[in-house]
Amino acid sequence: MAIEPDVIFLERMQFFGYHGFHAEEQRLGQRFEVDLAVETSTKSAGLTDELIDTVSYSRLYAIAQEIVEGEPKRLIEAVAEEIALAILREDPRVEAATVTLRKPNAPIKGAIFGSAGVKIRRDRQALS
Repeated sequence: MAIEPDVIFLERMQFFGYHGFHAEEQRLGQRFEVDLAVETSTKSAGLTDELIDTVSYSRLYAIAQEIVEGEPKRLIEAVAEEIALAILREDPRVEAATVTLRKPNAPIKGAIFGSAGVKIRRDRQALS
């Protein structure tokens, strides 16, 4: 029986960025929502109660913020990919990173919906 990995997560982070295929999206910008789920052992931190023994939530937030608020990309798939790879590069204790990126106001003419988005999972092999 496989054991489920420990997961550190941040949900519903909100940032303003200029990503999108349409020129208006890159000119006007829009709000993006990001969820992160990072697979890493939390055992050491649980035993020591020391911040140094876990992945920094603050740093995870900062990585997502830097990328979403940074250089515009045409596709949110590219934004999510950059976030996942940055997290894996940042801390060798991270075994895998799942990034969910939503555009609550995606420009789909005549459509009424909560949000459009992408969810990706990358593990250490993605760095090869």
